[in-house]
Amino acid sequence: MRYALLLTLSLLLSGCSLFQVTPKAPPAPTGKAQSITRAQSGGLPKLGTISASVRGSPDDAQRAIAARANQVGAVYYQILMIDETVTPGIWYTTAILYGASPAAGARQ
Repeated sequence: MRYALLLTLSLLLSGCSLFQVTPKAPPAPTGKAQSITRAQSGGLPKLGTISASVRGSPDDAQRAIAARANQVGAVYYQILMIDETVTPGIWYTTAILYGASPAAGARQ
């Protein structure tokens, strides 16, 4: 019984570490919006959210988000969700748009 309790407690505590994100620097800004992870989004100014619904594949949904991010002038975007709708072949995706880091602007 003790071992089961110890094992359960150990698994719960190690599972909590999955929710902690180690901050990482985003890639250098380029002429096009770049996809980033949650760990890279810390310190970046949030510009808003966008969504797209496209017929095709999950890759088509990602390309639609990248195109919309470029249209509005975002430097980075983080895809939150890609999911197939009730209708087969229609994909829905949502992303957060970010601008350039204020620290990066001060260095230039």
